[in-house]
Amino acid sequence: MLSSPHIPTPTEELMRRYDVAGPRYTSYPTVPEWKQDFGTERYAERLDVAASAGADEPLSLYVHLPFCRSLCWYCGCNVVVSRDRRAADVYIDHVLLELEQVVARLGRRRKLSQVHWGGGTPTFLNERQLERLWSGITRHLSPLPDAEVAVEVHPAITTPGQLTLLRELGFNRVSMGLQDFDPKVQEVTNRHQPFAQTRELLDHARSLGFSGVNFDLIYGLPYQNPEGWASTLHQILELRPDRLAVYSFAFIPDVLKHQKRMPAEALPDARTKQGLFRAAWAAFVDAGYLPIGMDHFAVPEDELALAQQRRALGRNFQGYTVKAAQDVVALGSTGISDVGGAYAQNVRALPYYYERVCEGRFATERGIQLTEDDRRRRAIITQLMCNFWVDLGEDGTRDFALELERLRPLEDDGLVRREGSQLEVTPLGRLFVRNVAMVFDAYLRRAERPRFSRTV
Repeated sequence: MLSSPHIPTPTEELMRRYDVAGPRYTSYPTVPEWKQDFGTERYAERLDVAASAGADEPLSLYVHLPFCRSLCWYCGCNVVVSRDRRAADVYIDHVLLELEQVVARLGRRRKLSQVHWGGGTPTFLNERQLERLWSGITRHLSPLPDAEVAVEVHPAITTPGQLTLLRELGFNRVSMGLQDFDPKVQEVTNRHQPFAQTRELLDHARSLGFSGVNFDLIYGLPYQNPEGWASTLHQILELRPDRLAVYSFAFIPDVLKHQKRMPAEALPDARTKQGLFRAAWAAFVDAGYLPIGMDHFAVPEDELALAQQRRALGRNFQGYTVKAAQDVVALGSTGISDVGGAYAQNVRALPYYYERVCEGRFATERGIQLTEDDRRRRAIITQLMCNFWVDLGEDGTRDFALELERLRPLEDDGLVRREGSQLEVTPLGRLFVRNVAMVFDAYLRRAERPRFSRTV
């Protein structure tokens, strides 16, 4: 836990020194290290390994639903813009075909501790399509009674009827994308979402008995400023969701061409951007939320808050969690599985995804099998990113002596404390936790680095 409710203010010199390009570490090794030669056969082998864990070992399931009615210009997700819901029927057909191929490899391993539908906009699907997809999944896989079953929704297009159906199907957590309530920011990002509409959907979710409602915000968008951001924070606290995610905007227009539609000159500078995050931290902590990981907040009774107090918080591609299973199976275009000690990602283009699935082959496009060194480093980075603490142990202190030496400047700057084999990220260091994790990333030592977003 923090020794004080707010993060200390970094100096200008610290901001300059640590404002570098770096991974977000939703995975390790990071996606640029994955290989094209990791294909269908390799993924099938890894599923066989996952099957050997036995029937009692649960799985996590992610379903990627890529469709959106319109494109948000800040978006970094894999989406398909369409207004024809018939396209979703074709997509569901192929997702369920892929599921049949996956479960054929998983043997008796059919229990689910976590289900997540993401996108895109899952509620692009109408009620009939939502029910058909869920029925197809539960014919083969069985969520446990205490499973976390979550869905991402866009409040501006999600109907009360869709939310009612999702609750009846067994969904118990809903994540609402908000980003910012400022009309000017919404206009320049092509994300239109009135506050009143969001409140109505939240009230309906609570009346249905959803056990958790998450809000997602983004800081660092064009025209965001302290005054407008303070108004958004005030409105969010009126609604008081159970969890909040406050993501740093990754502006990479060379990679995401649609981001060029936004005025780069209107982006807040690094100091202003960091101030937006600090303002969110202060507002949410003052309102009784506990900081979780590097960019989440939760009410004190939330299971994420309780897990972090035990230093038992985990993280996968779907976010911070205490329900994540040893293996994560992903369905749909660009879905990323984490099974049998390997990452495997499906192809993006729908025609290719459909072709592969119809041929009875997995749609794997790239991936990587983790080495023993990868697994050790992933465990260290995950602990730092989730719990701001790690115990390297006696062997780790020896094996990572070079990394500990590279960590000394960060210790001198007050970002990390070391006591024997234990490392703790300080309250100030939480602002730069990605920089701390980068010290243990063996792949960043190459002369050529992939393009990443800025860490500040």
